[in-house]
Amino acid sequence: MKRGDILLIGLIIVIAAVFLVPRWLDGSSSEKYHNETRVAKITVDGELFRTVELTGEEQTIEIKTEYGYNLLKVHDYGIEMIDADCPDKVCLTFGFIERNGGTIVCLPHKLLVEIEGPSGEGDEIDAVVK
Repeated sequence: MKRGDILLIGLIIVIAAVFLVPRWLDGSSSEKYHNETRVAKITVDGELFRTVELTGEEQTIEIKTEYGYNLLKVHDYGIEMIDADCPDKVCLTFGFIERNGGTIVCLPHKLLVEIEGPSGEGDEIDAVVK
């Protein structure tokens, strides 16, 4: 290896470190939310069914209504739908949500799960399209 090769490798390492170090200092998303109280509001047919605090402890919530059955799982300061008896199962594709404004919707069962928490995070506009 020549002197130029070593300089090029060193430059690439420095540039990579500039992008990676801020991510390490920021911490993971679940660590950021430990001190913030977040809740998931569960509504069925427009009426509040239950409000659940999002914690690190694992818990399951069964929702049995005249419209059908849904099973939610709270863990890692977020929530996800893990089972439903609706015909299309689209609600299972929303995945794990943990940010303000995150939603899970099951239209056949008229079910809505929405995360609410401290204002300021997740409330901003993502983009404006003209």
